[in-house]
Amino acid sequence: MHSQKYPRTYHFPFSPGTTSDDRIAKDISGLLQKKIVITEKLDGENSCLNQYGVFARSHAAPTQNPWANYLWEKWHLLKNDLGDIEIFGESLYAIHSIEYRYLESYFYVFAIRVEQTWLSWEEVIFYANMFDFPTVPLLYEGIVQETQTLKTLILDLVTQPSQLSNEKWGFSPREGIVARNSSAFENTHFSNQVFKWVRKNHVKTNEHWTKNWQRAKLYYEYHP
Repeated sequence: MHSQKYPRTYHFPFSPGTTSDDRIAKDISGLLQKKIVITEKLDGENSCLNQYGVFARSHAAPTQNPWANYLWEKWHLLKNDLGDIEIFGESLYAIHSIEYRYLESYFYVFAIRVEQTWLSWEEVIFYANMFDFPTVPLLYEGIVQETQTLKTLILDLVTQPSQLSNEKWGFSPREGIVARNSSAFENTHFSNQVFKWVRKNHVKTNEHWTKNWQRAKLYYEYHP
């Protein structure tokens, strides 16, 4: 069994949520003067569905986490159609640091890899729809010419509430954003094609959390 985990995403130099273990980008020019997409970074568990099973962040072995059981059910329906397709998404079944008040699904796709190629955002949407998954909220799509313009855009986006919340059900904070080249690119180029901004003091799950985790509610459970 072989499953290659999602590469480490470098932080923007102005991202406040870095820890000693994180990598900070020195050069973000790979996003300039080409079409990019900026999506919301959701506060869940980075998960992958591929022909070998359901994996959490490490990919050392298929996940046995109880909050991933719903993904295994989905995987059994999809496994014969996946082939070389690897679906990466944010699993929100368990509440982490942010409780989202307008969840329509527990799994939001943010990337798809086929062998050593990360598919374009357009293809991500296509395959997500084909496998009946939503994609993470899209916040911006376009071309940015200069670093300062990109920084200003991102700092504006991160002050806004999550798109998985609203005034009626209650706003949730936005954990951060992910910016990527809209086109397809090879796995070896990942580190200069995808970057993230994460809020300060975003709490990470620990052993205590795993024993006391709670299931997130879908939007209609707040107001049936």
